Amino acid sequence: MNSLSLVSKQFLSITNRLLLSITISDSKHVRRIFKRFTNLNSLRLARNCTHSDKLLRKISSFPLKLKQLTSLSLSNQCSIPTNGLQAFSQNITNLTSLTCSHVRSLNTSDLFLIAECFPLLEELDLSHTFSRENSTSYVDGVKALSLALIKLRKVNLSAFPINDQSLFHLFNNGKYLDEVIMFWCYEITDIGLASALRERPTLRYLSFSNVNVNLFATSHFINSLMSLKCLTCLVLRCTNISDELLYSIAREGLPLTTLDLRSCSGYSYNGYSYAGIFRLLSKCQRIQHLNLKGADYLNDQHVVQLSSFLGDLVSINLSDFREITYSTLFVLAKNCSSLSEIKMEKIGTYIVGNSDYIREFGIYPQLKALYLSDNSWLSDEIIIMFASIFPNLQLLDLNNCNYISEGICQVLRKCCKIRHLNLAYCSGVNLLGMNFVVPKLEVLNLSYTKVDDEKLYVISKNCCGLMKLLLRHCKGITENGVKCVLKNCRQLRECGCIISN
Repeated sequence: MNSLSLVSKQFLSITNRLLLSITISDSKHVRRIFKRFTNLNSLRLARNCTHSDKLLRKISSFPLKLKQLTSLSLSNQCSIPTNGLQAFSQNITNLTSLTCSHVRSLNTSDLFLIAECFPLLEELDLSHTFSRENSTSYVDGVKALSLALIKLRKVNLSAFPINDQSLFHLFNNGKYLDEVIMFWCYEITDIGLASALRERPTLRYLSFSNVNVNLFATSHFINSLMSLKCLTCLVLRCTNISDELLYSIAREGLPLTTLDLRSCSGYSYNGYSYAGIFRLLSKCQRIQHLNLKGADYLNDQHVVQLSSFLGDLVSINLSDFREITYSTLFVLAKNCSSLSEIKMEKIGTYIVGNSDYIREFGIYPQLKALYLSDNSWLSDEIIIMFASIFPNLQLLDLNNCNYISEGICQVLRKCCKIRHLNLAYCSGVNLLGMNFVVPKLEVLNLSYTKVDDEKLYVISKNCCGLMKLLLRHCKGITENGVKCVLKNCRQLRECGCIISN
């Protein structure tokens, strides 16, 4: 029999090879880290890293340990570490993904630097940059990127200072560009977007939002969108879209698998209505991911009719619907055999009282994630019923559902595969009756609840696999309660985290 020491070394050898991504905050232990983890392919600098230039230069000095590295994230930095990035690029030449989101100061010169240093980039994220320059200052930089990054496939320019001219350069020169994300790009016009789309008919993924209320209602834009014959994902958020747009997509039969119209205005003058979404879904029946959050003109009967077109549906968001009830949840589970995730947050308060009506729906093991936050009408009886119908739930979000109490214990008993449970702001929740093991639970959010040391002890005894425990503003807990959890939950103690006051 092998000794414990030998077994431990073998185990570490295996786990060291399995780690593919790491976040680094300083240069003290960099050499030791890369010597230990030899298969890293993704590197992230910690938030607001104060010595990012020095850190990147040090990393670049031993490239043989980083031959697998293809992804680098510089998100949440004060600025682009110019010198460090130049040194890094000279020795690490296989980088295909670069993330520079939420950089406080990103200048047009930084764009030229990226274009020069990383010509093999396939994915680039410049979202949410904080710039004092106007969009005109970035035109040449964006053009340089579009010409240099000949393999660029995916770009995220959300809240980036881009205008019509820069967008045209990007679409015209990006021969392999097939995924574009542009939320809150205020200077893009309908004419500019339409012209750019015409330059890249092979685009598969378009994600956009804009404050220009008429942007997506113009015939110019609609005609350009219809030229995207390969479009599989369309995300239009917080915009004014029309039935004519939805009718056009239906007529063209675009191969959509993802449709996200979150918070888009409808049921008003020039807005879209049930007729438009019905026409689209009846013609495009390959939708797997559907988000209609905020389309509050829909009711239960509408969803019943639409569900007949959603045989491939995997996830759906019907939050902020005043006219639908939880009976819709059962209809979706019954009619959509592949459905694994449902979001129905803040929906109507009507209660289905006929238990025989509920029983006829049976059991649906395919559902894995259920988001029901901000539904104050949810009771113990209802969530226990949900647990009986959806026994394979792995994620349950009941944030701000105030009438839930001891019933959550029965839910955990019935749904033994739950990994993530959110009970934040559930002021009445009571876990004292949990006298059984919950083996799979990894994340538990009890923030803003009345949990105390006694309840923490019960949790720690029966949820030994916890890796993350959130206890923000839980006034009933003490240091002793937290110590008890750490003592009983080994994974939480060794590699997890407790978030509290």
